[in-house]
Amino acid sequence: MVERLTVNPLKWFQQLFVPENALRFLCGTPWGLGVSSSPVNPARRAKENSPPIYRWVVKRIKQSPVRDDRELLSTPEVIGYFFATLHYFMHSFVSCLIHCVFATKEHRPLIGPELQARLWPYLGGIARENRMKALGVGGVEDHVHILLSIPSTLSVANAVQLLKGNSSKWIHDTFKEHGNFEWQEGYGAFSIGVSGVEDTIKYIEGQREHHRILTFREELEIFLKKHGMEYVSRDLD
Repeated sequence: MVERLTVNPLKWFQQLFVPENALRFLCGTPWGLGVSSSPVNPARRAKENSPPIYRWVVKRIKQSPVRDDRELLSTPEVIGYFFATLHYFMHSFVSCLIHCVFATKEHRPLIGPELQARLWPYLGGIARENRMKALGVGGVEDHVHILLSIPSTLSVANAVQLLKGNSSKWIHDTFKEHGNFEWQEGYGAFSIGVSGVEDTIKYIEGQREHHRILTFREELEIFLKKHGMEYVSRDLD
């Protein structure tokens, strides 16, 4: 247990990544940065954090006995345990903003005003239940736009599948008159920066005005060209 810290925390953290210092930290051994610790056997520390890793460390150490603490610090078992436990003091920060677009099968105008009023909020709920954030949802009768913030644990393909699969099932169960509703198999997913969030939301909210001038196909072609994506005409059918 750390009792005293008398150095700059940033300097301490940086020096932690010197291999020998990192391994000494893992084993609870003082390494000259003003930190006093009680010696902790690596097997004991592993047991406190993760039973599977504990069993692996103990088994491997028993199979390969070492002569002293310094040799113990350099064993593959202890080094492997150190990297396996990095997540206990390192965090991941991810900003993944995706403008998703997908249409009804054969671009049929199945999403009337009444269904839109129910479907747009429901899509937002699906996103929320799956650790995503729907920053904007909108569309017209034959397609939908969603601005999503996606966590690092979820791929874009899985995110879209969750939205399409769950919403399609809900429509079938809730609206018997829409028993033939289907989403098109493909989709568009375009990354945006934080500075583009406000404009993207305004664009999604103004879908009806946009499509007084443009068809869905023309709109999608504009997105593909803007993002430098190659396509052939049949890809848009």
